[in-house]
Amino acid sequence: MLLYPGLETVMEDLLPKKIPLIVVKCPNHLTLVVVNNVPLFFCIRDGPYMPTLRLLHQYPNIMRRFQVDRGAIKFVLSGANIMCPGLTSPGGVLDEEVDAERPVAIYAEGKQHALAIGFTKMSAKDIKGINKGIGVDTMHYLNDGLWKMERLD
Repeated sequence: MLLYPGLETVMEDLLPKKIPLIVVKCPNHLTLVVVNNVPLFFCIRDGPYMPTLRLLHQYPNIMRRFQVDRGAIKFVLSGANIMCPGLTSPGGVLDEEVDAERPVAIYAEGKQHALAIGFTKMSAKDIKGINKGIGVDTMHYLNDGLWKMERLD
């Protein structure tokens, strides 16, 4: 399974040929991929590169998506990991094809844009079947430090 199934169609828009791509190593094991002073992708420790929320808001179909119920929104916006019941209760939606240790966009019931990007701790099938514990580690969420870093000027 491709990590980012919709990315191929927008690569030329994201990474124009004559504009340099810069890799920035930040403290706290964070690495950014920057184009035109705008962070497009991030990587924490040795994990995969994931799109920033700003990029995901521009191109919402580049990632697999999960949806949390309304009750989970305030916790996700505080940076909390996503618990299985928030994904399996009414209002929650799982993409059954997502395996463990995969990046996913986190949407919220009744909202248009993603509110977080996370990394699955277990497959969608296990999240549904086990239905307890952490289903997704939250890596980036609205109003965190990476969100506030609009440009690197």
